[in-house]
Amino acid sequence: MTTPRRSTRHHPVPAPVDGRAEIERLEAELAEARRQGEEYLAGLQRERAEFINYKRRTTEERQAALGLASESLLRKVLVLADDFDRAIEARPAELADDAWVDGIAAIDRKLRMLLESEGVTPIEASLGTRFDPREHEAVVNIPGTGRTDGEIVEEIIRGYRLRDRVLRPAIVAIAGGDEETTTATDTTND
Repeated sequence: MTTPRRSTRHHPVPAPVDGRAEIERLEAELAEARRQGEEYLAGLQRERAEFINYKRRTTEERQAALGLASESLLRKVLVLADDFDRAIEARPAELADDAWVDGIAAIDRKLRMLLESEGVTPIEASLGTRFDPREHEAVVNIPGTGRTDGEIVEEIIRGYRLRDRVLRPAIVAIAGGDEETTTATDTTND
């Protein structure tokens, strides 16, 4: 048997390495990699938070825009509801039992149910209700009614609320004190 030949080539022997210096260099690289990783993580977290805020903000803006559009439409429908009110109140007595008039009243009831299902409710403005400037708009001040100043004496146009916001204030006439005070004030201004 032949023995394998050994190579006569010379293999370079690595230079002795200072173990402590190598460990310090590797620890420094590790610390730098961790710092960079934390920096990247913090940046990612900031971007994620900004994106979540962006999505929330755009959703709110979209809902607000839809809300404004629906409020505008509801205001227009309220004009129709007012027309139905006037038509029903002004119907002649001889048409009281007419089927056509009953159909108009049924349409009015359906319209009221639709408005209610969308969160629209009438504002209380009946006789004797205290005037509230947040819900009522006074267009007439009537003296000598025998009622307390600021009480509603007549609802001229019905007001409506959309959930918790006033969609349209009730247009009302309010009591305004006795006639003697009003007359005395009027004569001094002449």
